[in-house]
Amino acid sequence: MEEKAEFPRKRGKGSAKRTTIILEEEERRFIDELIKEGKEPGIKPLISKMLDIYRTMMIYDWRYPGEYYCGISRIAFMNIELVNILIQNVSKDKRNEVGRKMGEAARVSMETTLGIQTTNPESWSEVFNRLRVQGFGDFYLKDKYILIKAPFINEPNIWAGFLGGLLGVDLDVKTLTPPFVLEIRTPAKE
Repeated sequence: MEEKAEFPRKRGKGSAKRTTIILEEEERRFIDELIKEGKEPGIKPLISKMLDIYRTMMIYDWRYPGEYYCGISRIAFMNIELVNILIQNVSKDKRNEVGRKMGEAARVSMETTLGIQTTNPESWSEVFNRLRVQGFGDFYLKDKYILIKAPFINEPNIWAGFLGGLLGVDLDVKTLTPPFVLEIRTPAKE
């Protein structure tokens, strides 16, 4: 069985070690252009950001080209228009059910791969952070409401089902356009 490298999440106060990275001319031009356009503040912050993304997304499970696994789940970078075409071909009365099945699959993946108990409300900030990192959108919990800003999917009933299956709750859709507001009707089941 392969062992995965564990990376510390927080920087210690120990002394920094100097490292030299030799970049190809084209790579350096690309980095310089990012800095010049203001997309990156400098080469060191860029490399730190890349390492943070590598750790957070578990990219050390990436089998280039095109295969990225997060534990048991294969993840694909996909054009949102393709997802929207798929959703448009699911009848409106089935969207919540389809979303719930997707959420249940995501729950199994997060619980087995990351050890996150998604039905425990104390873990929801970690669940929402994971969804944000994977590009699903920005999620906020306020009292008995979940707010979804910049959602990856623009169908609220898919979200109600997805988050319901993932978190083990029932949700009511309160807004039909983003940012979505979903009301938690039932508490999480333990």
